[in-house]
Amino acid sequence: MKSSRVARPRIGVPVRLSSSDTPDARVGEANELFTYIVDLLREAGAVPVLLTPVSADSAGRLATEMQTLDGVLLPGGGDISPRLYGQDPDESLYDVNPEQDHLDMDVARATIDAGLPLLGVCRGHQLLNVLYGGTLIQDMAPSAVNHNGLDPHDPESSEWAWHDVVLTAGSKTAGLYGSPDGRIIKIASGHHQAVSRVGEGLQVTAVADDGTVEALEDPSRWVVSVQWHPEASQLPDAERLMPFRNFVDVCRNPTHGPSAGVQ
Repeated sequence: MKSSRVARPRIGVPVRLSSSDTPDARVGEANELFTYIVDLLREAGAVPVLLTPVSADSAGRLATEMQTLDGVLLPGGGDISPRLYGQDPDESLYDVNPEQDHLDMDVARATIDAGLPLLGVCRGHQLLNVLYGGTLIQDMAPSAVNHNGLDPHDPESSEWAWHDVVLTAGSKTAGLYGSPDGRIIKIASGHHQAVSRVGEGLQVTAVADDGTVEALEDPSRWVVSVQWHPEASQLPDAERLMPFRNFVDVCRNPTHGPSAGVQ
């Protein structure tokens, strides 16, 4: 654990391994969002450090890498293999990449073991829930809230769905939005999967009107995840930067809670 405040914290971000050249436009969109996140971390005052399978090819090497970091952000991307939470794959899945799952899981586990702050976004939110022993809804049924942004009359559409979520007062999630008392915020949503059984030790800190789990956190350490996309370019600049700036500030501070690992 770091012993002094850091001016420009080094924040690790595991790279996306699927090529944008695939016919599935969602992969290219996820890769573009990855670039947005890296740029926002830099704008918020951090030094982004891209983590690759080479930097995580052994537990020892990854533990050494963690010693050079002040925090980690897990970005969005394709679907996580259901095998990781004991289910058979559904035909609705897209861009399931075992190498990506391996990289992201190893990085998340090593980050927690090192006692560093960890923020998950979209896929990162789902991955953390699985890491803590939770499960996912592989393909969400239609509800009163549109989560994936797709126009049912236009299968090629890919605009964000915009809806409200309620942030829990006193949560780290609310703190990311500068609102420790909690409030309702409008978010950019684009997902067809969601948290089903919440992982052991995690608390739900934001929900949509239909009950979808929109944010989770570990009360015993600085581990937070959000299902939405705070990096969406359509958001006002100040609102878009706020959660990243606040996360960078968390990574500047040496006290992040205990470092006992997650199995």
